[in-house]
Amino acid sequence: MAKRRLQLGRPVLLPRSPEAAELDAVPNPHADSDYVVRFTAPEFTCLCPITGQPDFAHFVIDYCPAKSILESKSLKLYLASFRNTGTFHEDCTIAIGKKIAAAIKPKFLRIAGFWYPRGGIPIDVFWQTGKLPAGVSLPDPGVSPYRGR
Repeated sequence: MAKRRLQLGRPVLLPRSPEAAELDAVPNPHADSDYVVRFTAPEFTCLCPITGQPDFAHFVIDYCPAKSILESKSLKLYLASFRNTGTFHEDCTIAIGKKIAAAIKPKFLRIAGFWYPRGGIPIDVFWQTGKLPAGVSLPDPGVSPYRGR
């Protein structure tokens, strides 16, 4: 079976859906070291599965890589693929975390989804997998509890 080309460095269309999106893993150049990688996506959008109205979230994704790191363009395309997808906050946050974990098999991964109010109630969703390596400091997500964020 031929190895799939990375999306980096070439024109790529926005995936039709989160299921059609592919995350690219690349070799970790420092696999001999434990460290934290943070991705922040402050402008995530999807749709409410009931009303079809837009929902907005601020994601903070922290992980300690093992053999692979997550290529950022593929993550950007994956997150953008939710734009016209109806999904509940909890399902969306955890599905993103699980897809990243499956793609790169990190030592540790935490996703924090800070969702803006729907019906006057903000919803924050946290999911993690793996074990944080000893001696590695995991920074606070840096997003304050909702007060107009």
